[in-house]
Amino acid sequence: MPMTPTYPGVYIDELPSSVRTITGVPTSIAAFVGWAPRGPLDAFRITSWDDYHRVFGGLHVDSPMSIAVYQFYQNGGSEAEIVRLAGDGEPATIELNPGPKLEAASPGTWGQLLRVRVDHDTKDPSDSTLYNLTIKDTRTGVIERYLNVSSDLTAPRALENVLQSSDLVAVAGDADKRPAKHANPAGGEDPFEDGHDSGAGAWYTQAAGGSDDSELTKDDYLGDSSATGLYKLSKTDIFNMLCLPGLRQLTADIDDVQDGALRLCVERRAMFIVDPPTTWTSVQDATQTHDLTGESTKNAAIYFPDIRASNPTKSGVIENFPPCGVIAGVWARTDVQRGVWKAPAGTDASLNGIDGLALTMTDRENGLLNPLGVNCLRTFPVLGPVSWGARTMRGADRLADQWKYLPVRRLTLFIEESLYRGTQWVVFEPNDEPLWSSIRLNVGAFMNNLFRQGAFQGRTPQEAYLVKCDGTNNPQNDIDQGIVNILVGFAPLKPAEFVIIHIQQLAGQIQV
Repeated sequence: MPMTPTYPGVYIDELPSSVRTITGVPTSIAAFVGWAPRGPLDAFRITSWDDYHRVFGGLHVDSPMSIAVYQFYQNGGSEAEIVRLAGDGEPATIELNPGPKLEAASPGTWGQLLRVRVDHDTKDPSDSTLYNLTIKDTRTGVIERYLNVSSDLTAPRALENVLQSSDLVAVAGDADKRPAKHANPAGGEDPFEDGHDSGAGAWYTQAAGGSDDSELTKDDYLGDSSATGLYKLSKTDIFNMLCLPGLRQLTADIDDVQDGALRLCVERRAMFIVDPPTTWTSVQDATQTHDLTGESTKNAAIYFPDIRASNPTKSGVIENFPPCGVIAGVWARTDVQRGVWKAPAGTDASLNGIDGLALTMTDRENGLLNPLGVNCLRTFPVLGPVSWGARTMRGADRLADQWKYLPVRRLTLFIEESLYRGTQWVVFEPNDEPLWSSIRLNVGAFMNNLFRQGAFQGRTPQEAYLVKCDGTNNPQNDIDQGIVNILVGFAPLKPAEFVIIHIQQLAGQIQV
């Protein structure tokens, strides 16, 4: 604020800086939506396969999502958002005598492995409202213990209050009675040991009931609002790739779900990795027009054929799997090694952890699909299986679309999201030259950093990008309406799809 000097001397006035550093957003956070045997129903961020195994139960024979996440981490993936769909599954319940009824934190038969123990060794044994509650997940070994729980519903330590932080159980009924205590084991034995859950001397109460429903429907994926099903991803901070590995198991309405997923990706500036339909068993099948069409497919890429890999849930039997998990890992690995502007294809884009491809195609067959915007997976001697295509679903030659190439689209989404987040400070600032110059400084610095990393064409910054925000593109009429216009342009790198070597035989040169 302005300083008002009142006495002779030296005053220090700290002035605001015009430097507002714009930081690039992550580019390789994958989102997986599908069925899992356990885990929270809201979007959950994981950073490793161990996280998925601990929270969502690891590999499961009825969970294509678990295989896809496993393959994602095999191929270099790092962070992922998981949305568990539970279908019509029901949570297991725990009846404490004569006290409250509890239920597992989420649907599924996983809750049957919960054991709950009550004791009355509280801070005040004479208080008939207090008790201690211990819950154990016998599959993972996780134990939660809550001390001095009160049966007084108005007390701060009421059961419903203390279980707000529980990852295992929730209150399913009135909790206004103190449950009877369980018997104490003799000789320091484990109070949750098998076979001690019945009779007057029971050491704990075993959960019962619960059901799984891995047969998902369109309604499970799309939900009934903008915050259910796959739209739970709307609550996340950011994701860049969307995978629906179990979608092909739907008997109907696959197109509706894909359309919904595509709309979400356009809204969130993410890419939808589309698995080939199960009807694509040959190159001829794949040359047929895909059901996903329209301008929004600039945010989608489709790969063909399926991959073949051993199924850990079936004693290593080799089976076909949708490629989205592997491809998401390849994208993430390429982003780290080379940058989002590098096409995630070529000899470096190896497909790890697989035994082969469902179909081996020739160069000529590849030449039928590439002009249609279908990215091929190929197997070459020495190299093994690799990704051999880098086009969006707007990449068909006949469309002549500006978003033909995958790295161009992904780089654009990266710049858009980074600038969207990095220019929030501009809102409500005085709309005149000091603001415009600050915008040019900070956006220009961000773009110049990308230029120095090799993200653009051009030998100089002037050839590679431009940032314009001045009186020429901010007329008084826009200023009066509260609008500030920022023009950001860049020259993207295009992948070298076709390498043509011209060889000419020269006649011997005669010196005369």
